[in-house]
Amino acid sequence: MKRATLAAVSVLALASALTACSGSEKTPASSPSTPKAKQVTPAQRLAKAMVNKADLPGYNVSKPEAEYAFAKSRDEVTVDKPGCAPLAYAMNQLPLGEPQTDLTRSAGTGYGKETTYITLASYESTAGAESALAGLAKAVPKCGDGFTAKAGKNTTAWDSVTPEKGTATGAVAFRSTMTFQGVTHTLHTEAVRNGDALAVYFSANGFAIADSTRPSDAKMPASVVKAQNAKLAK
Repeated sequence: MKRATLAAVSVLALASALTACSGSEKTPASSPSTPKAKQVTPAQRLAKAMVNKADLPGYNVSKPEAEYAFAKSRDEVTVDKPGCAPLAYAMNQLPLGEPQTDLTRSAGTGYGKETTYITLASYESTAGAESALAGLAKAVPKCGDGFTAKAGKNTTAWDSVTPEKGTATGAVAFRSTMTFQGVTHTLHTEAVRNGDALAVYFSANGFAIADSTRPSDAKMPASVVKAQNAKLAK
């Protein structure tokens, strides 16, 4: 299963190369003070909220191989249409807006199937998460005829971006297309806010892209979105 996940990520990288409460109880001066409760950090919160194999029966959930990432940070990414930057981030497992911390995992069901990348981001306030989601929603209609993203030696040209209905209520969702070796592939992205946190999902079939003999349409698995959103809401 690790091989399948690795292959999916590496293929997408190849294609692009080509074309984050404490309290104490007052006590008498003669009594030892009660220790403060250990504060949960944004990173710890996301780690607990991220889905795992037990939450998604039949799926392999793992950490994507960093060496095959399109970019290590948003600072490395440039786009030919500045308004399209949020789309490039969402489709390359990079956080939106100004989060405190973020965490990414991939979920897939096996060789030859689509892989869904889940990126969770925690913000200082609900307003921060709302702003990040609004920025993504604003970018979708601006980039309907596609755009090109670059990071170092990697380049990805997206042919089109089209808004669509997400699998979750209140989601910002869109489908995008890219052409690799003359074959068109459709990928799906969905972002859902839960309080001061944001979950971004991106589904792609890297195996079909590598095969280059058949088109693909990596549908967004509602089961993955439902499981992750439910866990994030706890």
